[in-house]
Amino acid sequence: MQSVFKLPLALTALHLVEQKILSLDQPIRFRREDRILPHTYSPLQDEYPEAEVDIPLRELLRMAVSLSDNAAADVVLRVVGGPGAVNKYVKSLGVSGFHIEDNEAGLHRDVRAQYRNSFQPRAAVQVLRRLADNPPLTREHIDLVLGWMRDTTRAADRIKGALPAGAVVMHKPGTSGTDNGVAHATNDIGLILLPDGRYLAIAIFVTDSLADEATRNAAIAQIARAAYNAAK
Repeated sequence: MQSVFKLPLALTALHLVEQKILSLDQPIRFRREDRILPHTYSPLQDEYPEAEVDIPLRELLRMAVSLSDNAAADVVLRVVGGPGAVNKYVKSLGVSGFHIEDNEAGLHRDVRAQYRNSFQPRAAVQVLRRLADNPPLTREHIDLVLGWMRDTTRAADRIKGALPAGAVVMHKPGTSGTDNGVAHATNDIGLILLPDGRYLAIAIFVTDSLADEATRNAAIAQIARAAYNAAK
């Protein structure tokens, strides 16, 4: 699932905020050992290459969801209690078909690790439908996470790529590296606001593809547009 996991991670953290275990304004230490070396996609790590700074949880969550920051996501994952805590929370929503075992640092160390983290498309749609229809969090926190998803500039040519101009999309993409011409994961999940005010939940996962990135992204965009046309 790659960075798609950052949505369930954020929901888990916000649940702990509502349980008064965490606070959005509390400072969280970005430690030297939290860095993903020699390099990863992380505006946080780029800004603080030596780490050892305190960042509010709210900002770490924004960076993880909206910027898809790998180091920020791993810090949040550590704070919420690790992969087991996220698995437990997603299961508490009545969703099966989600499993996280390795953090971003683990994925960078071992390309095989990404196959241990999985999110069935059906399960991803269940999570999205909960957000739209029966939110598991307060309206304030749901609006916060949906705003981060709406404002992301990541993978704008996937679900959003072929939709009408101005279409409102709240999405969380995930992307792997490419090894020997194989792109392990090119994913996008999200909510599309339909003209009548309903939400279309959609999850598209392209696995172990030999196609180039532009082709993979275009396929996701075409699927999303077909679903949009059928639903509106």
